[in-house]
Amino acid sequence: MKRPRLVIGNWKMHLPPSAADAFLEAFRAEMASLPPSVGVGLAAAFPALERVGRALSRTLVLLGAQDVHAEKEGAFTGEVSATMLRDLRVAFCLVGHSEMRRYRGESEPELAKKMARLVEAGIAPVYCVGETLEEREAGTTQKVLLRQLAAFDGLPAPPAGLVLAYEPVWAIGTGRAATPQMAADAHHALRTGLAARWGDGVAGGLRILYGGSVTASNAASLFAEEEIDGGLVGGASLDPKGFASIVRAGA
Repeated sequence: MKRPRLVIGNWKMHLPPSAADAFLEAFRAEMASLPPSVGVGLAAAFPALERVGRALSRTLVLLGAQDVHAEKEGAFTGEVSATMLRDLRVAFCLVGHSEMRRYRGESEPELAKKMARLVEAGIAPVYCVGETLEEREAGTTQKVLLRQLAAFDGLPAPPAGLVLAYEPVWAIGTGRAATPQMAADAHHALRTGLAARWGDGVAGGLRILYGGSVTASNAASLFAEEEIDGGLVGGASLDPKGFASIVRAGA
């Protein structure tokens, strides 16, 4: 099944509003030559969301957030709700990124609540999964990925707009990307797990992105794999020209 390609830039804790302006000014010059067949999204840090959203409002580039709180509202100082993101016209939000799992110890039930809040607000969840180096070397990658899919337990269908992102923890920010075959194998395992929940037709239509040291030099070989539907790009998304090159590799 041919699925629409999607490339998301995750700026992480980089690019404050002023630097985001400079990025977007340079990226705007690249937009006209981007392939229309590849969707593009930018996940900015919270302080830059409003400014980035204004800059993207007349483009096809989607505005994304990097996290959301699991509750609708309340006494949660420093947190951001899905309704707040909706007011900023956020289109998608990362959930379960490996750095959040590592630093905050998030569990699948909590991540399921986050996705539910996003869907209620009309925001697509981008659910991140992946194994550590120790888990890969122990041969438990597939077991770990299937365990992380437990965030969908009890759901008769995928959350609206769901996108998955496979990001092996050992490849994030290390310059050590998974080989195209390793990534494709992990994507296949995920799709098999999704099919067991919702059937082959549904699983075949869900996009799974690869994330983990994606660069302009390796993007084409990764995206050539049928199971890989695009990328969740970290450090390389901070360079407008380099990020545009990655998007073009998805065509």
